[in-house]
Amino acid sequence: MNDSQFRYSNSVLGFPFLFVLLLWIIYWVQIRFDYNFYDNGIFPRTFSGLQGIFLSAFIHADLSHLYHNTIPLFVLLAALRYFYPKQTAGVLFFGIVFSGIFTWVIARANYHIGASGLIYVLFSFIFFKGLQSHYYRLVALSLATIVVYGGMVWFMFPEGDQTISWEGHLSGFITGLFLSVFYKLPEYKKVYHYDWQRPDFKPENDAFLRQFDANGNFINPPLLEDAEEEDMSDNPYFTSNFDVKYILKRESNN
Repeated sequence: MNDSQFRYSNSVLGFPFLFVLLLWIIYWVQIRFDYNFYDNGIFPRTFSGLQGIFLSAFIHADLSHLYHNTIPLFVLLAALRYFYPKQTAGVLFFGIVFSGIFTWVIARANYHIGASGLIYVLFSFIFFKGLQSHYYRLVALSLATIVVYGGMVWFMFPEGDQTISWEGHLSGFITGLFLSVFYKLPEYKKVYHYDWQRPDFKPENDAFLRQFDANGNFINPPLLEDAEEEDMSDNPYFTSNFDVKYILKRESNN
């Protein structure tokens, strides 16, 4: 596999836009019709709280909560869709499910809502998968991700802000790490622009490099006339570059 895998399509921006738009529509319905979706969030270790595993990522407490999740979610989804198009659906679905399950198991007894857990899934997956691939573009993406969103790691621990679901963040981060190991990528082939970059390249077989000695000094090639004279001296018979056809005719006795 090479760079041809990375191709821009409308889904690179369209898919994140539609996903984020869905979150805003749900929040609009919530405030417009005064629905209380909080009860559909994750409430740890209760049967009713299991529904939040699938629904909590789409529910937000207020406008500020939704706004702060919108931008990183859009950026990370776009990066995932462009660099990992075949893994996008699986990472998104299993990221929501498994991060929700972990949150349901380890979190405090309270309702946990919001897409921040999914953001940590995407952040973790993109970072670790790029490092595992050893491919320069994906490694660069990993480094860019950690530079832009590296401060998120401080919100995965209980010593941080107690008003946020640090358990959901930690669950998302662990889920992203597991998914980065689970999803395998084909090995990326290094693109060789010149023959001398190939590992099996032999300088002695290269016509250009044969004009230099071991110290890098240029060796004057023999003149064409001298070469022809040497060829003529080795062959005493006449030679020609043109094809010669001989036609034999039998003489009649008459």
